[in-house]
Amino acid sequence: MTDGGGPTVVSVNVGMPKDVSWQGETVHTGVWKTPVHGPAMVRRLDIDGDGQGDLAGHGGEQRAVLVYQVQSYAHWARHFGRDDLSHGHFGENLTVDGLPDDEVCIGDRYRIGEAEFEVTQPRVTCYRVGMRVGEPELPALLVSHHRPGFYMRVLTEGHVQAGDRIVRTRAGTLSVADTDALLYLPGRDPATLRLATRIPALSPGWRDSFRDLLADADAAEPARRAEPAWAGFRTVRVAEVRPETGTVSSIVLAAPDGSPLPPALSGQYLTLRIPDAGRPAPVRSYSLSSSPGAEVYRISVKHEPHGLASGYLTTTLRPGALLEAAAPRGDFVLDGGAGPVLLVSAGIGVTPVLAMLHELASRHSAREVWWLHSSRSPQEHPLAGEAHALLASLPSAHEHVFYSAGTPGEGRGRDVHAGRLTKDELAALDLPTGAVAYVCGPASFMADMTAALVAVGLDPGDIRTELFGAMPAVNPGVVARNRPAPHQPPGPPGHGPLVTFARSGISARVAPGARTVLELADACDVPSRWSCRTGVCHTCVTPLLSGDVSYAPDPVDPPTDGQVLVCCAHPDTDVVVDM
Repeated sequence: MTDGGGPTVVSVNVGMPKDVSWQGETVHTGVWKTPVHGPAMVRRLDIDGDGQGDLAGHGGEQRAVLVYQVQSYAHWARHFGRDDLSHGHFGENLTVDGLPDDEVCIGDRYRIGEAEFEVTQPRVTCYRVGMRVGEPELPALLVSHHRPGFYMRVLTEGHVQAGDRIVRTRAGTLSVADTDALLYLPGRDPATLRLATRIPALSPGWRDSFRDLLADADAAEPARRAEPAWAGFRTVRVAEVRPETGTVSSIVLAAPDGSPLPPALSGQYLTLRIPDAGRPAPVRSYSLSSSPGAEVYRISVKHEPHGLASGYLTTTLRPGALLEAAAPRGDFVLDGGAGPVLLVSAGIGVTPVLAMLHELASRHSAREVWWLHSSRSPQEHPLAGEAHALLASLPSAHEHVFYSAGTPGEGRGRDVHAGRLTKDELAALDLPTGAVAYVCGPASFMADMTAALVAVGLDPGDIRTELFGAMPAVNPGVVARNRPAPHQPPGPPGHGPLVTFARSGISARVAPGARTVLELADACDVPSRWSCRTGVCHTCVTPLLSGDVSYAPDPVDPPTDGQVLVCCAHPDTDVVVDM
């Protein structure tokens, strides 16, 4: 410590966001900070002259000021063998002497110069600090070495400058290092999780994350979180192909030896590899539309224009053919509660909610069930009679079907409506606001329905959605650009393991220069989800349908069986991932 008199500010650092080239992308970031000479005005949301490029992960009231310690600078200088790390290099606003992460607590309050602050959370682990320092593995190391740094909110605005003493005016509860480890490292203690959810100073995002982790630990239905019934792909036999509409066919799949297939959860999906539809064999996922208690599986497939797999399945496939299937997967499953449930779908999005309806009917459920479905016309409404019969067997069911190209005659009746399912139509139905809603259909439909359900009073946390195609990308800080459809990577074909991106419908072999599954996805413009890119944050966790991977760097908290962290996974064999 300087002067032996307690912690002090060594440097105040600011910087406005700028565009930086990185791995073929443009990143808008404020991680580049430089020291201020003289006093700097600290305001509620930032310091004069400072800004953040990604306000979803940085900045705002809870993350107004980032703090890092000179002792950690010395640690990393030794670790990396470097002598060029200057104040602001880790993106911090205040470089301080003292205030170690294992002693500072969430809720600590400090008076610095004219301003007063409260500690709200550890640093958000993201790739940009590694980009700034030139050490890509740094985000993982900040966690594993227990040196993340921390954010503070501003309680009292005022001037701060280098040399100011830091005086603690109130003590908090859980240390920054322990809070960081609780989120990112394995071996979480439920009692500590409960403590974290009750710390009022902790930023709401971190409290919500801890509540989610606590809910997982306390889950009352462990069977509903079971691992996939088998690893990789197994052979299944086509038992029946049945047209439902002019464009939709149902396909019943059975075990080749006639034994029962393992039960699925209602709402889960099946991933098929279809050897006779092309080379390499296309891999596609389809929601199960059958009762979860059935000994066979049924999928209902819409023939999409120019769809290689859907075209084969709906026009060429015959009973007796053999396909390959990964075990049923997915978290879009019916809960075990007793309250009202809304099953909302459009077009072929009916399939997973129909499976949920089968489960409710098989249990003779007394739950209040609302069935809301939108199709273009009765002729294009798959499985309509089946859904109607199931609803008729439930004592508290409400059925409302909307035909966007309906005629006035088709619109007569209490349950059938001419026109689209809209926010105004929802509002007119007097839906129970305490319901859990399950929504499936085109992405625009799900977005509209989610907004409409919130508008009529549903809790956003009680609205679940299922997307058939690739998940929306999460690439924090990367400047948006028009991206082509997924494609083969540029350059000569690779000769490494074959990586199949099931949701995107593309397979590519690993070539030199694409070290990880994520880097290959980036080269193919496959939509991806990531933040740290070093195996810490689990944003990139993805179902691994088949194959083996190794990790470099090793993730700080390995994923569960059947999952893969694509940001640091290297294929050892041909693999299929659900992205």
